[in-house]
Amino acid sequence: MPIEVNGKTIETDEEGYLANLNDWEPAVAEVMAKEDGTELTENHWEVINFLREYYEEYQIAPAVRVLTKAIGKKLGKDKGNSKYLYELFPYGPAKQACKYAGLPKPTGCV
Repeated sequence: MPIEVNGKTIETDEEGYLANLNDWEPAVAEVMAKEDGTELTENHWEVINFLREYYEEYQIAPAVRVLTKAIGKKLGKDKGNSKYLYELFPYGPAKQACKYAGLPKPTGCV
């Protein structure tokens, strides 16, 4: 299922994750979020950017428990909890945020 971003067609897999991680740009996240009926706020971008940095360092997309713990360490306990992350990403913080960040689906996510 390709998506249209700034006049370019970008390939995604059947679940909407990017086929090529190098196709990601912030506008990709905006288009994906809009398709889900979500408007990205500064808080969303904080998590998306965190995930991109995490992936760059570890070459893996974190599962939700690892994500929650890592965000708590970096951004504080008020943001490093499931309730906060599910409010931002109701379809699953790891799954939905990784998709918007242009990363592969986290291991262990169904």
